[in-house]
Amino acid sequence: MILAGDVGGTKTILAAFEPDRRQPVLEETYSSRDHASLDQILESFLARHRPRVERACLGIAGPVKHGRSTATNLPWVADATALARKLGIATAYLINDLEANAWGIGALGPEDFATLNPGVPGASGNAAIIAAGTGCGEAGLYWDGRAHHPFATEGGHTDFAPRDELEMELLRYLLARHERVSYERLVSGPGLVNIYQFLRDTKHGEEPPWLAEALARDDDGLVISTAAREGTSPLCEQALDVFMSIYGAEAGNLALKVMSTAGLYLGGGIAPKNLWKIQDGTFTKAFMAKGRMRPILEAMPVRVILNQRAALLGAARCAALRTSP
Repeated sequence: MILAGDVGGTKTILAAFEPDRRQPVLEETYSSRDHASLDQILESFLARHRPRVERACLGIAGPVKHGRSTATNLPWVADATALARKLGIATAYLINDLEANAWGIGALGPEDFATLNPGVPGASGNAAIIAAGTGCGEAGLYWDGRAHHPFATEGGHTDFAPRDELEMELLRYLLARHERVSYERLVSGPGLVNIYQFLRDTKHGEEPPWLAEALARDDDGLVISTAAREGTSPLCEQALDVFMSIYGAEAGNLALKVMSTAGLYLGGGIAPKNLWKIQDGTFTKAFMAKGRMRPILEAMPVRVILNQRAALLGAARCAALRTSP
């Protein structure tokens, strides 16, 4: 049996799969912040279900080096050697969560994607994935002529590059609050809130009392995106416009760096939950706006991953197919 996990800043999903099966035999979802460590979650899962694990892979939201990771948005340390010891198996894999998403692409079907740009027929070569959610993750898939090989990056933590006067003003606003400004400060759930607060505080729009009350009471990002979708707040609509444009620009940056001629994929929770907005052209316009490189980007397929279990399926697929430490 394969133990697979999707370890994120908001929630952690653990599941047990039979080899060559897409649907898990066992599955549990845990609130990450309600637990002191990943070990605590693992112990709970193993004590409750007692699966006979033969292979294991966990995708974690953080950089992984030599099988060890300190989670980016959690006070957790995870170690592949300790995981293997706990499970009583020879080898366990710990990979970055976006690498897990990249592995998961191969486990998905046509119904699991929404197409933003069809690209050229039969597009081949490298591919890439970017995911806005609790943070901003990026990964690549190297093409060796026969198969794709996922690899992790920490591209979401690269420096934000403003493209116009408004974004320069946004950068100055955030630099007054943070030592540096990465793309994750903007292309994420908290990033949408940062953009909204910037527009509000710099008088680019007005925050009515009902919206201030909703923001104080509920999840900020959800309130902003809902008000934008319903057309009840021009300020929220502008915030989501800026967010999607920056998201598209960084997706284009990633596509050029990886030369992802086989496709650029959007993972994470924000894209599928705001598909209505990501399909309105704002994202794609920024993605394509790369000067002389535009024809390369126009030829690239761009797809949104609709299946929120891609990272979990990818971790299981990695455990099943990977043969090296």
